[in-house]
Amino acid sequence: MKRWLRALKTPLLILTLCLTGAACLWPSVADAQGFVRTFPTKALRGTLEVTGPPNILLNGQPQRLSPGARIKGTNNLIVMSASLVGKQLLVNYVPDPQGLIHEVWILTPAEAQQKRAGLDTLTNIRFESDLQRIEAMQRSREAPATP
Repeated sequence: MKRWLRALKTPLLILTLCLTGAACLWPSVADAQGFVRTFPTKALRGTLEVTGPPNILLNGQPQRLSPGARIKGTNNLIVMSASLVGKQLLVNYVPDPQGLIHEVWILTPAEAQQKRAGLDTLTNIRFESDLQRIEAMQRSREAPATP
């Protein structure tokens, strides 16, 4: 009565394993078309530099990451803020209601070409006053607090 099951069990198992292996090796539709991330409309553009988590420089201004902040890399996976210390990155970000930075997306070159509010122009020009202000901030962070 169930003899046909025994006769087909091995070929069906082999066929299933072959199809599963082929599906794993076959490029997915998302890979073939390129992954496209969509950002919230309230997301702003800026340059991010993590100085010492949760402290960051956003467009050269000191800010803080919110508790539970999510930084997503170019592959949309979570990146730990400590791995970004000292790197300047072009990002889209969303602040929370208290003004802390809550969500950050590190941009790919293609995403960086899209227009976004929040960052007018990028230059590599630093003025003497900017450098003095940054040095003063670094000295104030390094100086121990006196009671």
